[in-house]
Amino acid sequence: MTRAAVPGLPSRYPIGDLLPALYADDDLAQRFTAGLDTVLAPVLSTLDNLPAYVDPALAPADFLPWLASWVGVEADPAWPVELRRAVVAHAVELHRWRGTRRGLVERLRLVCGVHAEVRDGGGATWSAEPGTALPPPPTGELLVRVWPVRAGDGADLVDAVDAVDAHRVLEVAAASCPAHLTCRVEVLPGPPEETGD
Repeated sequence: MTRAAVPGLPSRYPIGDLLPALYADDDLAQRFTAGLDTVLAPVLSTLDNLPAYVDPALAPADFLPWLASWVGVEADPAWPVELRRAVVAHAVELHRWRGTRRGLVERLRLVCGVHAEVRDGGGATWSAEPGTALPPPPTGELLVRVWPVRAGDGADLVDAVDAVDAHRVLEVAAASCPAHLTCRVEVLPGPPEETGD
């Protein structure tokens, strides 16, 4: 939508009303300023509503990519508008935790609507005790186990698990995966401690 050509948008501050009284009855002056009002009305309306334009919850949908560029986040245009708004609103918090398990878990919850457990196969460890055994060889794999936010019973559980988009989960996880690891996704019916995995 272009805000420069909103037909019939009235000006809250008509220029003709601001002219000296001498020009109040001058037809040419009033028609000329009415033309300026038509041109300036979208600008004045935008300025009057500027706080709404920079609030992800209130901004027009076509402004969301612009806001996303401000906070350095990619919001897929194929996502629903509500999801894009949430990603833009939480972008700073997500950037704070980028590259960490918590960051990946939060991003998966927000973007894919799933809970997640991340197992890093990089093989890094530390110990405060001298002589501690070395860690096992790294698996070279980042395992992301996800389950639906709302896991029900019976048929509802099957529907909830089927509703998890494993491809989208893999895309989000792979974007956060370190370059030296491969990424694998498992979709579970519920939290790992409840499913025995």
